[in-house]
Amino acid sequence: MLSCYSVSHSRRLKTVIVGRSRDTANYEAALKAMGASFVTTMDPGMLSAYDALLLPGGGDITPAFFGQKNQGSRNIDVELDITQLQALDLFVKWKRPVLGICKGMQVINVYFGGTVIQDMPEAPHHAWEDGDKTHPVRTLSDSFLFPLYGERFVTNSAHHQRIGVLGHSLRAVQWSDDGVTEGIEHESLPIIGVQWHPERLFSKPASCHAVDGRPLFEFFLSLRAL
Repeated sequence: MLSCYSVSHSRRLKTVIVGRSRDTANYEAALKAMGASFVTTMDPGMLSAYDALLLPGGGDITPAFFGQKNQGSRNIDVELDITQLQALDLFVKWKRPVLGICKGMQVINVYFGGTVIQDMPEAPHHAWEDGDKTHPVRTLSDSFLFPLYGERFVTNSAHHQRIGVLGHSLRAVQWSDDGVTEGIEHESLPIIGVQWHPERLFSKPASCHAVDGRPLFEFFLSLRAL
């Protein structure tokens, strides 16, 4: 599936983070570390000026948006969900790059008609508990992640929900050993998502064996609109 991506090595995308600035410090720090130009906003009127969209992690998606009642979702922000889905709709129409991280990956899945398991049984191995959990993952050889990290590596995680039904035109490309989808990509658009948190893997303690998050951000920032 790598052939669907148009990559530029000469410029980095101007990126918009759609979220509340009080919750996006780690994502902003990661983009600063990459030397990227970015803004964090909830204003849809600003979106057209940016080349790429970053959908950050956070609370849980409003279950009604994937046709369910609340069965364990928490920290719901309906206004944020609506704004992020509207932003994603625009970037899909513009065929511009999108990166979804944790909840952001689930937003992508819901936008394309997928669902979320609201309180997954695998949560003890993935949910935040005085810090991120770490665990190995398996990656498809023809995915965007494989050239960056290889088939097997260790990621971090801090989530109690996961993708249920996969959205239309999306492909799962990475899984944890207990079967949780950890990475997705669109079949034809420059839209990618990871369930883990690369923005928190730029500066990590020596005891953390997870990969560096920079290669993933480097790849995202090199993508171009189709």
